[in-house]
Amino acid sequence: MNKSKWLKIVFFLYLAVVVKVIIFKYPWAQLQEIMNSWEKDVVLEGLDSANFTLFKTIRMYIVYSYKLNSFENLVGNVVVFIPFGFLLPYIQPGCKHFMVLLLNAFLFVLGIEVFQLFSAFGAFDVDDILLNCVGASLGWVAQVEWEAARRKRLECRRWENRW
Repeated sequence: MNKSKWLKIVFFLYLAVVVKVIIFKYPWAQLQEIMNSWEKDVVLEGLDSANFTLFKTIRMYIVYSYKLNSFENLVGNVVVFIPFGFLLPYIQPGCKHFMVLLLNAFLFVLGIEVFQLFSAFGAFDVDDILLNCVGASLGWVAQVEWEAARRKRLECRRWENRW
């Protein structure tokens, strides 16, 4: 199997893990209980608990950092999307452009958040979108730096082979 196919497999396994960890984080019995309660009220309840105010949750985690698992939530939301930004440019060459990658990350995360809003499998939070997109951006920067270092190593080898 070539490198491209391996990267695609790794990326899609990564996406499956992200969906499992973010959306299907509860035990199956609890998810079934949530699904059994799906009615119009569940959606309205999701709208009531949703955060549409940018930096509201981030600010809360900072202010109450001594009480909450703030570090895990803030850093976790960033770190979980670093592989997205690192791997996607290898899978989809158009995503080597930062804005294309960021749009893809935004749409994927928005899809997760909207699903959480309407399913009650989690809570919609605009700050999660921001933090996840920051993570994807950091992954993209790491990928660009990785490729630059790889090209530099290859160039050094070419020079060594000339001598």
